[in-house]
Amino acid sequence: MIGLALSMSAMVIGLAALLWILFVLFSNGFAALDWNLFTQDTPAPGTEGGGLRNAIVGSLMIVGLAVVVATPVGILAGIYLTEYGDYSKTAEVTRFVTDIMLSAPSIVLGLFVYAIAVATVGNFSGYAGSLALSLIAIPVVMRTTENMLRLVPGSLREAAFALGAPRWKVSIMVTLRAAKSGVITGLLLAVARISGETAPLLFTALNNQFYSTNMEAPMANLPVVIFQFAMSPYDNWIKLAWGGALLITLAVLVLNIIARVYFRDKTSR
Repeated sequence: MIGLALSMSAMVIGLAALLWILFVLFSNGFAALDWNLFTQDTPAPGTEGGGLRNAIVGSLMIVGLAVVVATPVGILAGIYLTEYGDYSKTAEVTRFVTDIMLSAPSIVLGLFVYAIAVATVGNFSGYAGSLALSLIAIPVVMRTTENMLRLVPGSLREAAFALGAPRWKVSIMVTLRAAKSGVITGLLLAVARISGETAPLLFTALNNQFYSTNMEAPMANLPVVIFQFAMSPYDNWIKLAWGGALLITLAVLVLNIIARVYFRDKTSR
C-alpha cells in the first residue's frame, strides 16, 4: 500500500511538472506564431520583426539527409544482427558498440564529427550536421529493427525456406515485410529523437543568419537558433525562440502519435 501511494505520488508530480512545462511552452509559443515566422529569415541583432524561414528549411534539409543515411544502414544492420549474427563475434561487437552509442551523450558524437569532418576540412557545413545526427539515429533504427524482426515467428521463415527461397530473400521479402510497422515506428522515433538535438549541430552545422540551401556551408537550424535566441537580450529574438521550440514540439508530437497509434493499430490487425 505504501509502495502504491509513493508510486502514485511520483506519477502525479511528474505529470504536474510536464503539464506545467507544456503550458508555458504553448502559451508563449502560440503567441509567436504568425505568417512572418515562416516567410522571413532570422533578424539581425537589435532589429524588429523577422522569422525562422532559413532555420526551418535548414533543419528539414539536415534532418532529411540524416534520415536518408541512417535508414538503410540501421535497417540492414538490424537484419544482419537478427538473421545472420546469432553466433557471430562481429555481431556481438556490433551490439556492444550500438549500446554504447545509444547511451553516449550527443555532444560526444558532435565533437567526434567536428574532429573528423569539420576541423580537417576547415569549415562548418550542413553535411557535417547530418553526419552527426545520423550517428545518433542509426543505433535507434538498428536496435528497433533487430527487436521487431525477432518477434516474427520462426515458422514464417521456415515456410519460406521450404519453398526454396534463399536467406537474403527471406530476410528482405518475408521477415522485414512482416515487421515493417515496427521498423517504421522505430524510424519515426529516431527522427523525433534527432529533431531537437542542439549540441551536435553547434559543433558541425553551426548557424547562418541568411537563407541558404548550400549543404557545404554553415546552415541555420532550429535547435541552434532557439539556443542562441533564448539567451539573447532582445525581446523579438526570445519570442522567435518560443515559436521555434513550439514547432519542434509539435513535430515530435505528431511523429510520436503516428508511431504509437497508426502503426500499432496496423500491427494488431
